[in-house]
Amino acid sequence: MSAWTPQETGVHQICYLLAEVQKPGTNQAQILSQLEQCKKFPDFNNYLAFIISQGDNLPVEVRQSAGLLLKNNIKVDYASTTDEYRRYIKLALLHAISNPSKPLRHVVGTNIAVIVVAGGLAAWPELLLQMVQCLESSDAAALEGALDALYKICEEAPGQLEVEVPLGGKAERPNNLLVPRLLALFGSPVEDAKCLAVSILNLLAGGMPQALADNMEMYMTSLFKLAHDPSSGARKGVCTGLVQLLHLQPERLAPHLPDIIEYMLRSMQESDEGVALESCEFWSAFCEASVEPEVLRPYLPRLVPALMRNMMYGEFDEEVLAAESAEEELAAAAGAVAAAGLVVGADPGDKDLKPFHARSAGRHEDDTDDDDGEEVSRWNLRKCSAAGLDVLATVFAGELLPITLPIINERLREDDWRARESAILALGAISEGCAAGLLTHLAEMVSVLLPKLADARPLVRSITCWSLSRYARWLVQAAREAGAVGVAQFDSVLAGLLGRVRDHNRQVQEAACSALATLEEAAGGVLVPRLPAILDTLAGAVPVYSRRNLRLLYDSLSTLADAVGPALAEPAALRTIMPPLVLKWQALGDTDRELLPLLECLTSLAQALGPAFEPYAEAMYERCMRIVAMQLQAREAVAAGQAALIEPEREFIICALDLVSGLAEGLGAGLDTLVGRSLLRPLLLQCCQDPSADVRQSAFALVGDLSKACQPHLAAIAGDLIALGVASLQPAMIRQDTMSACNNACWALGELAVKSAPEELGPYALAVVERLVPILSAPVGSMPRSIIENSAITLGRVAWICPAALAPHLGHFCGAWCAALRSIRDDVEKEHAFLGLAALLRLNPEAALDAWSALCEALASWRHIRCEGLLNELTQLLHLYKANLVSAGRWEQYLALLQPAVYEKLGHMFAL
Repeated sequence: MSAWTPQETGVHQICYLLAEVQKPGTNQAQILSQLEQCKKFPDFNNYLAFIISQGDNLPVEVRQSAGLLLKNNIKVDYASTTDEYRRYIKLALLHAISNPSKPLRHVVGTNIAVIVVAGGLAAWPELLLQMVQCLESSDAAALEGALDALYKICEEAPGQLEVEVPLGGKAERPNNLLVPRLLALFGSPVEDAKCLAVSILNLLAGGMPQALADNMEMYMTSLFKLAHDPSSGARKGVCTGLVQLLHLQPERLAPHLPDIIEYMLRSMQESDEGVALESCEFWSAFCEASVEPEVLRPYLPRLVPALMRNMMYGEFDEEVLAAESAEEELAAAAGAVAAAGLVVGADPGDKDLKPFHARSAGRHEDDTDDDDGEEVSRWNLRKCSAAGLDVLATVFAGELLPITLPIINERLREDDWRARESAILALGAISEGCAAGLLTHLAEMVSVLLPKLADARPLVRSITCWSLSRYARWLVQAAREAGAVGVAQFDSVLAGLLGRVRDHNRQVQEAACSALATLEEAAGGVLVPRLPAILDTLAGAVPVYSRRNLRLLYDSLSTLADAVGPALAEPAALRTIMPPLVLKWQALGDTDRELLPLLECLTSLAQALGPAFEPYAEAMYERCMRIVAMQLQAREAVAAGQAALIEPEREFIICALDLVSGLAEGLGAGLDTLVGRSLLRPLLLQCCQDPSADVRQSAFALVGDLSKACQPHLAAIAGDLIALGVASLQPAMIRQDTMSACNNACWALGELAVKSAPEELGPYALAVVERLVPILSAPVGSMPRSIIENSAITLGRVAWICPAALAPHLGHFCGAWCAALRSIRDDVEKEHAFLGLAALLRLNPEAALDAWSALCEALASWRHIRCEGLLNELTQLLHLYKANLVSAGRWEQYLALLQPAVYEKLGHMFAL
């Protein structure tokens, strides 16, 4: 080992605490507090490592606990651990890697991977040497211990296996040493070792290191040899590897595809679900790969029925048992309140709620569905088979209908509810790909599915909601185009889904709310005459839904607000939906996490209702300010090592800021009084420099919205806000994980600029340009389109206000700027940008000649310039360019640089 040695009393004390914390009935908080005190000793981690490696007489549970505690400590403390203590911990782990106890080896492997992540493999050459020795060892424990650690390294830090490690006076890439030995283990008599070796190489294949690329033929041959191995774990690894190769190098598998397809068809029917599931992934991979679909066509008559067999619930499926059990428990309660027209939402799973993740504000970018913290259901063979059928339908379209429809029709008539449920699942799965053939049967399908919404089985009701939602687009189209029949069909589906929103089963409620949101999104204004029924249902569910399902209910209401907008501001609609939401709002504390999705829902309502939201604005604005202030104070206390009154959670800051943004967007100048008498300004400055990118994202969104709604109240801090926006756009700050915050900072800078006076904006104008030009000049595809467009608009707005400061530099960015302006849609922001461009061209016309094509293409990108002043300005500029170039004898030369369509459009728009 090393020079450090433990004291016997210290070992006994820590072992006692580790043993006590596992005993039922003990004061765990007190014991954990004592362990926390032990962490103050600089060699505490050494004691844990000693217990792991040398505690042979201790219960394995105690040694495991020591390992888990060590793992957590290393993640936090490794950088501050001395070299001497690091050496001891590493040696202890290497000693324990071959321990006879599999659970102990498992925790040792976890610690090894954590150290590699924290300190790198190059700083631990002894680990690589021991890995090589263990992979060649006949000791099964040593072999499996090394493979377990290596698998975890591949999961957490695969790049470390390509970093050169000093060994014996020369540098070696670990993969060069490990890959050949892993391939040799494909024939190991030790089952776990063989399975782990396959799994590790499958993981490595995702990054395709050179060592594996050089051995690709051997890798493929070895996978083929294991295809009929008696170990189901090995066969599962074969399926995973082949699916991986189909994604990465489909051309290598092309000659073998008929045999692989046959193999996957057989494997998909195996009793081992792991093998069946991995083989089922092949069909989606095949359809997404660059492979000729003709290869698969002859197998469709066998493949589709096989997928549909796997789409049936098993008799003892956990999801079935849970749903049926909940149905029995809730049936009695549902009957008790049915007469009152309420729903029952008892949810024993609320105690297991996953964390809520706020959907922070964004500007000028596509909305994406963030994970809202709902419990994610387990991916299984049934869902994978349905996904495979879905993808097959997109490739083979109507060819699947003669195969699928007879099976679906037969199953719909069966007594077994599982068969009926799988048929409905299949109808939803093929909806997109087979739309052309199915839509002629839309009325018939709806008439078949609607009664299933009232099925006695909750999972049938649930899947029917989903399946109907898959046809939402066509249901809406029929309502708009097919006259009374289409309208009646749409109304019947809407009524059916609303009925399931009132269902007594939690799982059905979830499916119904999600389906309703999908239908709302597709329907838009079609919903306006139907608002009373929708709002009555949603309002009735608010007071009785469970915490988990309230999130989905709020989402349905938010989607409705986005779909119908100001129609929700009608007095009758307000009287229906706002009272239950206000009651919920008043009942929740400022730190209750159930408040978070309600804040998001109210944000959407504030935006949709506009001035009609004013009666609720003051209370909500003031509470949001209180929440932000309280959270920031708690964060400051924790950062200073002081006790905080609450546990700080950034989601509360984000949701509160977003609601204030919604109020600003909805009320506009109506928010002026509230902002004027609050402490918003210092809070906003603090949030715009918050360590969390998500908080900055919402803060800058609010800056932009307030600039539009009540800019005078920001005047006192406008300079500080501009400086913070500029700081947020430093190259080092623009990363994938911070992109949305940077995008909002860029947008907010433009909104601040356009409301500023030249003398206010002037000191920051060049700094803004210095930050935006690298974004505009970035290589194609390296920056999201949204931040490029925002940069082009903001640059134009700054140029419009401060043209003299920017005009001398126009030649450095004119081409990239015009290229970005070309893709922006016609609106007031584009007008501002071109007003700025025109202002710079007036002062420095020569600078644009080197970017003549880009300039003309940007001008031709307009469909219609509504701003008469801008149109006149651009017309004059182009005619000046033409006159000067004609007089210099260069007009024909510059004209030749343009595409004929561009010149033709310029001539039409600007009489050129």
